Amino acid sequence: MAIVAGLKKISLPGRNSIYAVAMAIVATIAAPVDGLASGTDFLKSRGNGAAPPGAKQLCSTYRWACARGSSASLVSQGQMQVVRAVNTAVNRSTRSIEDRQQYGEAERWAMPTRRGGDCEDYALAKKRALIGKGIDPQRLLIATVLDRSRRPHAVLVVRTDQGDLVLDNVTNSIRSWRETRYVFLRMQDPRSPSRWIKVQSGG
Repeated sequence: MAIVAGLKKISLPGRNSIYAVAMAIVATIAAPVDGLASGTDFLKSRGNGAAPPGAKQLCSTYRWACARGSSASLVSQGQMQVVRAVNTAVNRSTRSIEDRQQYGEAERWAMPTRRGGDCEDYALAKKRALIGKGIDPQRLLIATVLDRSRRPHAVLVVRTDQGDLVLDNVTNSIRSWRETRYVFLRMQDPRSPSRWIKVQSGG
């Protein structure tokens, strides 16, 4: 309201000039990049990347895992209570089991079975549960990383109004991507989760 009031006091030659000034002010104040608030801590794209080997059939197997949302809003602090509850529930209810032990193959991205699942299976289960709770699927992005021991690992990244937060199967704590001290390699593309991008590596 203060901006509008201020514009009324400006003497300009015509309505077009006033409109141009108003639009410039609005663009300066609220100029989102890819729907994200400026000044917050998000993983940054370093270009298109190939899907992880186990995820090549992900979109055809689980269409919801690659769905595009209808909202440009980030996950709010009010929604984080739901995110925390889902993260803890999946971690507690899912037994950790490697793909070789369960499927006899090195890598298969799938929903957890009664026997359990491995890291990317946890991420898929959390993504599906959160979509069911009304969270925009484009704000729920699976990422591949190297953990603190530099072993391959997968997590679910939640894009919030406080930056990118990580849901991990090794802890119920939800941390910013930097606090994990993981090396982030690839992530589903926020613009189109059926694609993958290379991301900022330092963590």
